[in-house]
Amino acid sequence: MKILEKITLIIYSYVMLILAILACLLVFNWLDAELVGEIIHNILTGDVSGKIVLGVSVVFILLSVKCIFFDSTSKEQIKERQGVLLENESGKLMISKETIENLVNSVAKGFESTQDVITRVELDKDNNVKVYANLVVSSDAVIKDLSAKLQTSIKDKIKKATDLEVNEVNITVKKVAEKPEEA
Repeated sequence: MKILEKITLIIYSYVMLILAILACLLVFNWLDAELVGEIIHNILTGDVSGKIVLGVSVVFILLSVKCIFFDSTSKEQIKERQGVLLENESGKLMISKETIENLVNSVAKGFESTQDVITRVELDKDNNVKVYANLVVSSDAVIKDLSAKLQTSIKDKIKKATDLEVNEVNITVKKVAEKPEEA
């Protein structure tokens, strides 16, 4: 969120707070409605104060329209959500998160004791990768050894295929699959 939007949101919040307090005071009859009406009438019909109120109102209307109809997400943020944009002298290359997830899945499924994997990838602004892999492993798997080998293999595969640094490979064993009963 840009600084102007933050400041405007703060001012808008204060205005709403004052109006809510004023409404409560009027409802409980702790404030005379005629007095408030007269003050508001004087503010709105005053030469300078009327112009200030009009200016503030127009700004709030424009900001409301902007917030309702226009997405404030920048093109950079959209690209970060989609994947990693790499550039060199020949052009640009977009590596999607889905591509990195598929790399992780192929590595994980290459291990004999891994039966199923669900992967999620996070990217930061410096194009560093965090991998989250949820596994279903066979009952004969040595989970500690499997996860260590898997973490190393995933890091190596992503580095080799994309030249991206992998900060973390977080593995969660969701389930140990039962051995099928022999007939």
